[in-house]
Amino acid sequence: MKKTLLLLVLLSLGAAPAVLAQTANVAGPVETAPSDRFMLQNGEVVLVNGKRPTPLTKNVLLSNGTKINYKSGIVELPGGKITTLKEGDYVRPNGDIVFGTPASAAQARGDNSVPATAQFNTYVDPRPAPATPLAMETRLTEMNTKISLMAEKIQLLNQKISLLSTAGQSKPDTSALDQQIQAIDAKLK
Repeated sequence: MKKTLLLLVLLSLGAAPAVLAQTANVAGPVETAPSDRFMLQNGEVVLVNGKRPTPLTKNVLLSNGTKINYKSGIVELPGGKITTLKEGDYVRPNGDIVFGTPASAAQARGDNSVPATAQFNTYVDPRPAPATPLAMETRLTEMNTKISLMAEKIQLLNQKISLLSTAGQSKPDTSALDQQIQAIDAKLK
């Protein structure tokens, strides 16, 4: 009775087709590994296990509440935000969206100033590959240290932003944070 009443209300508001399109024909739990992804290929969403794409026959509801329309590539996030995947974009099983090009990332946030032909640059480590396992372990330790320093810097920057955005007319003293940020920058060089 409640479902029928809800459907009648939606039909009277003209919202039923959009709601039904996204919720009808939803697959139950889909077996995925953390490395799997729901990718837009040739205009439809496929489940990619490793390198093998598997066509979908139903819309997907992820465990975090993210909904993926397999025919259109429309993704509805748990908070209600809706975006449409472009070729090469994909959704991880945890609901994170990875954009295949700068243009699709920009378009998802409402920025149409990025050319459609823009590509991400590939990072290439200019150093030669480590020759021994010990050298590889040393390099990994260096990288982990830098990642920890960057995470600490981000935390300090967020604190500074919070201070600056909640301050009234007077400018808060951020000199202590600035010194900590400069110290981290010196370590990262």
